[in-house]
Amino acid sequence: MTDQTTHFVRPDVAAFLAFLNGTQAPPMSQMGVDMARASFFAMGALAEQPPRDLAVIRDLTCPGPAGDIPLRLYDAREAREPGPVVTFCHGGGFVIGDLESHHSLCTEIAAELDLPVIAVDYRLAPEHPFPAAPDDCEAAARWIATNPEELGRKVTGLIPMGDSAGGNLAIVITQALVERPADVPVILQVPIYPLSDEKPDHPSFVNFAEGYLLTMDSMQWFGESYKAESGNRRAYPIHGEHSTTPPTVLVTAGLDPIRDSGRVYGAELIRAGAEVVFLEMKGTIHGFTQLRKALPSAEADMQSIFAAVRLLLERSK
Repeated sequence: MTDQTTHFVRPDVAAFLAFLNGTQAPPMSQMGVDMARASFFAMGALAEQPPRDLAVIRDLTCPGPAGDIPLRLYDAREAREPGPVVTFCHGGGFVIGDLESHHSLCTEIAAELDLPVIAVDYRLAPEHPFPAAPDDCEAAARWIATNPEELGRKVTGLIPMGDSAGGNLAIVITQALVERPADVPVILQVPIYPLSDEKPDHPSFVNFAEGYLLTMDSMQWFGESYKAESGNRRAYPIHGEHSTTPPTVLVTAGLDPIRDSGRVYGAELIRAGAEVVFLEMKGTIHGFTQLRKALPSAEADMQSIFAAVRLLLERSK
């Protein structure tokens, strides 16, 4: 296990990690897919804040490449003027996670940004390996952009957003919709602790391989299940075009194994001249957005993210 004393760890994060590491739970790779998915949901039930009350929480579907894709619409208002919509892709290594695992987080986003949020329940590996996830998320984003009657809202722009694997998918969707535009443009993207590349030896992989919630073992299991193609920009968006990237709020966590993958992506955006607000949440771990009850400091992190989104939306007007 990595020596945590060599890195700044917030007190609430240190207490939560001590609890987790003391449980001696088996690694996800030994649980099997069904148990790993149930364990992920159970941790959220323990460590995440309850959902916010909203005027609208409604399940929908849209056509996808392999059948209907489940969606969930969140909105703090029953009705609203035309405006942008957040398209949210959940994290979980492309293997775990669904609409329920990220339900509380999506209510928080909708309430705090005062924007509609549409969560996408894309197909998961290993049953549906790459490129099922980006294919579903892109199809959903393009459908949302057509202003279907089912939404009951006039969409003027898209804001792809997601955490972890969902952060990867948010970038992939943005690149696809910039290259081949949808009916409305992507006006902003918000990848939160995303995996952007396949480089195997980032220092953060080594420094935080064990003991910081997301482990090297889990990442290897996710990768073997997802079967992403090296060099493919729909798997690793670092290989995509960056000069045309819309304004971006990019978030990393200081104690995250994939922190450096997010940093590398941010550096490429800056080199290409894209407008970026880069937020690295020091002293906290991968997954903090869904651990807001266990990690009270994560509430302030979320407020920083929301403030950055508001800033770039205002600048884009």
